[in-house]
Amino acid sequence: MKFLERAFDNENQIWKYILVLFIGFFLGQLVGGIPLFIVMVAKMTQIGDDFQMPENAANFSAYGIDPNTGLVLMVIPFITSLFIGIMLIKGFHRRNYKDVINGGRSIRWNRVWLGVIVWGALAGGYMLIDFLINPGNFDVQFNAASFIPLVFISVLLIPIQSGTEEFFFRGYLMQGVAARTKSRWLAVLIPALIFALIHSFNPEVKEFGFWTTMPGYITFGLVFGIASVLDDGIEIAIGAHSINNVLSSIFVTSKSSAIQTPALLFQKEVEPQKENLILLILSVLFIVILTYKNHWKLQTLFKPIQKPEVAES
Repeated sequence: MKFLERAFDNENQIWKYILVLFIGFFLGQLVGGIPLFIVMVAKMTQIGDDFQMPENAANFSAYGIDPNTGLVLMVIPFITSLFIGIMLIKGFHRRNYKDVINGGRSIRWNRVWLGVIVWGALAGGYMLIDFLINPGNFDVQFNAASFIPLVFISVLLIPIQSGTEEFFFRGYLMQGVAARTKSRWLAVLIPALIFALIHSFNPEVKEFGFWTTMPGYITFGLVFGIASVLDDGIEIAIGAHSINNVLSSIFVTSKSSAIQTPALLFQKEVEPQKENLILLILSVLFIVILTYKNHWKLQTLFKPIQKPEVAES
């Protein structure tokens, strides 16, 4: 095991984590969001008095912005945050990006693809079943001129967004909590809760309420955290998170979606309680399948983390 143990060194002060998360993630998001802000202001100025603020701030069409262009602009803040975060972690903690991903080994791309395949099959299968059972709840809105660029943009750029979130929350923050608490469960739980709170500004929360939507975000954080602890690295979580967002971007959108795209299907009514239950079922299946495939030992989650001897010198 190398992933969580990598943070057991003399560079693990709490103030460093606060600064890296604040400057790297949050300020990185603000700086990277400047191009999107400029475009939105310019478009609102062009529309003038006829402009009406949409209920969903991510509805770029309301600003006169092409949704695919808006999607590209939405990813830029994550690129900025990732770059700044990597530099700050190297400066404050003397760790490189590989240390954060899996303790310093080469990136295990086969694990990334494993996360893509398993979660993609589960989530994609549910999307198909939901459509076949409830076709009246979906409008098919295929437009080749917008859909084909969407596929390329989603596949190329959304993994950067998803990977950045995993890098900060399932990688960097999880390592920090592990080093401070020596508990694998707290290393899973605390970043999952913070991950959920970060998403409390999403349009779904405004639409359905805080307590209705938080269980879904917490479930995502927990399942990806458990997978990261058991697999000794975040590659599977990166793959699963990426394919989840790519599938959502390409195939299904709704008026409350955080990512407004010209997806293949528009979902008329979203039932968040049902979605939370389905997510929980898929998450359990995800862990069960990967436990069988990778011969994970679930009891590892309950073992305290031991400080490596090499860190004591």
